[in-house]
Amino acid sequence: MINLIFRRFIAKWISLVKIRNIPFNNQHKLFFSSPLPITGAFVTGLCLSVLFAACSSPSTVSSSNPSATSVSNSASSKATVLRFGYQKSNILLRNKGVLEKRLSPDGISVEWIEFPAGPQLLEAMNVGSIDFGHVGESPPIFAQAAGASLTYVAGIASSPAGSAILVPQNSSIQKLTELKGKKVAFQKGSSAHLLLVQALEKAGLKYTDIEPKYLPPADARAAFVKGSVDAWVIWDPFYAAAQEATKARVLIDGTGINKQGGYYLGTRKFVTENPQTVKAVLEEIQSLEEWSKQHREEVAQTLSSVLAIDIATMRKATNRRTFGIVPIDDNLIALQQKVADTYYQLKLIPKQVNVKDGVLTQEQYAAFSPKI
Repeated sequence: MINLIFRRFIAKWISLVKIRNIPFNNQHKLFFSSPLPITGAFVTGLCLSVLFAACSSPSTVSSSNPSATSVSNSASSKATVLRFGYQKSNILLRNKGVLEKRLSPDGISVEWIEFPAGPQLLEAMNVGSIDFGHVGESPPIFAQAAGASLTYVAGIASSPAGSAILVPQNSSIQKLTELKGKKVAFQKGSSAHLLLVQALEKAGLKYTDIEPKYLPPADARAAFVKGSVDAWVIWDPFYAAAQEATKARVLIDGTGINKQGGYYLGTRKFVTENPQTVKAVLEEIQSLEEWSKQHREEVAQTLSSVLAIDIATMRKATNRRTFGIVPIDDNLIALQQKVADTYYQLKLIPKQVNVKDGVLTQEQYAAFSPKI
């Protein structure tokens, strides 16, 4: 009973802070807009997770050992609701309704919860408020460093041209080396964070050479427009919108730097107990990605309407996006481990992270991975 009460409390809490589909230029504050330390937020989530575990019977707590967790889809454990966390960059999946159509015959409904960025999404996943979601390559590392339990389900194809370091149109900054001593805004623990780190290294600068300003997209845009920061590291569609609305100049994009995209992740319990549901979800995602690749104009038109972003902006964002998902394999794990090692060496995470702690066995992946 206590466990049920806590779960209902968290579900109610999340419902109160859902991010709605508002126009991009709306200046209302978004949830999680304050630049709190990522690891600190996860500690709070972990405390709640411990309470859940303490109030649960041993039989309901899933094993943290991938090889010891059976892949079953029994009637007693099969989920009837998929709580899907998403960001604006993946709103087409929700808009098309493909998951509802696929899962409804099996008695499974889909609940959608929007987040401004990956770190906030994984905070919600850590406290058990969502089952599944997509983020860039960096959020899982910060999450794992904070002790969060998560499972890598599939990789997202890299879109290196879809993120960049921007400076105001009239900025005197012309090259990366001139960022030294400057204020740079970005979401901590996001893909933008890694792009900045890698770009600075490419320019021969250290991370400590710049003054980081940890801000989520909406607040970073406001600071950028006001001139409170010298540069902004951001991804599409926010990146394209800034180009169109503010005529921001691209200092450098991720081309030649970004080697991976992001990930679809899930809670270990949901993924291991519902492999057939996960398989159906991945198949629908891949099918939509293939369709999008061949129908970019329709994608841009749809997103323009849904996000209330002008069509020119959405065309720009859509045309530089690489569509598709990729399986979790040794190469992808090795790339992700390099990301983890980089953040640890820069002392941006408190401990070393072993990416494989969030990886399943080959047999478990085979149970739900579509042919990609």
